[in-house]
Amino acid sequence: MASNNSNSSSFPSFLLMGFFETEVTQLWISIPLCFLYLLSVLGNGLIMFIVKTESHLSEPMYLFLSMLSATDVGLTLSTLPTVLSVFFFDIRNINFFGCLTQLFLIHSLSSTGSALLVAMAFDRYVAVCNPLRYASILHPMISKIGLVALARGACIHFPLPFLLKRLPYCGNNKLYHAFCFHPDVMKLACADTTINSTYGLVLVLCTFLLDSLFILTSYLLILKTALKVTSKGECLKAFSTCVSHICVVLTFYIPLIGLTLAHRYGKDASPVLHVAMGLAYLCVPPALNPIIYSMKTRKIKTAIWKYMSTDTRWKHHANSSDARTKSISTVHSQAFGNEH
Repeated sequence: MASNNSNSSSFPSFLLMGFFETEVTQLWISIPLCFLYLLSVLGNGLIMFIVKTESHLSEPMYLFLSMLSATDVGLTLSTLPTVLSVFFFDIRNINFFGCLTQLFLIHSLSSTGSALLVAMAFDRYVAVCNPLRYASILHPMISKIGLVALARGACIHFPLPFLLKRLPYCGNNKLYHAFCFHPDVMKLACADTTINSTYGLVLVLCTFLLDSLFILTSYLLILKTALKVTSKGECLKAFSTCVSHICVVLTFYIPLIGLTLAHRYGKDASPVLHVAMGLAYLCVPPALNPIIYSMKTRKIKTAIWKYMSTDTRWKHHANSSDARTKSISTVHSQAFGNEH
């Protein structure tokens, strides 16, 4: 158990609280939480598998979707050990360096996901506004965009663990969430955290705010182009290709804004609110993204049904073969018995 005295410690251990004050709520929330984690891993894994195996899904849009799914799986797995330990096994301790590693992964992968949403918005802009050059513009850039998104997330969040490591910690060692989050850890320091707070604000402004502005600009240009189309059907068709991406953007940014506001201005709010917003931000978007794209994107939906129907036919064929084998075996047994 972590020490909770007033002595300062350079490398303390922390207690991950979750819904600690309401154990009944924690018990009931653990079941849907586990379902969301399972849905996230299986759903995003299925998206990656389908995009990799189906040759007709080699378009930039689906390759970016596969990258987003990989990021969502990474984000899910980075929080899975501590969240399940807290909610299912009541294991709440996490050491200092494990906490720093987890918060770096959470923040860097979240930033990577945001950058990929920008790339997908740019993809939709080129597809609607310059369709004839769609392949020539995006195909050479796909891998570079993915690497830049990953590098940006890692590089700009690399200082976070070091900024936290330099601070002394004393007294309270309880974290709101069931995972390590930079604003949450920063509040436990018994020293001036102006540099950490300022850098955190700069990160939010230079990543999520800037990304959201790029996405908004892309859709304003798409809207401008679509309104120039004289045919109403063509206009609706142009917008229909963007519906799934818009839904994913909303599921990503709405919980993010809520969590950011809760940490910045909800200091007197109930800890339950902070925990709920944190879980909504980290668990809901990765679980919903595969569902949104499976329902709203025709090619993804067709590929999934094709895979499932092929699997069903294979099982039916296997069962039929087993039945025929058993039937032949029975006839042979009866014939062998009759001979004697």
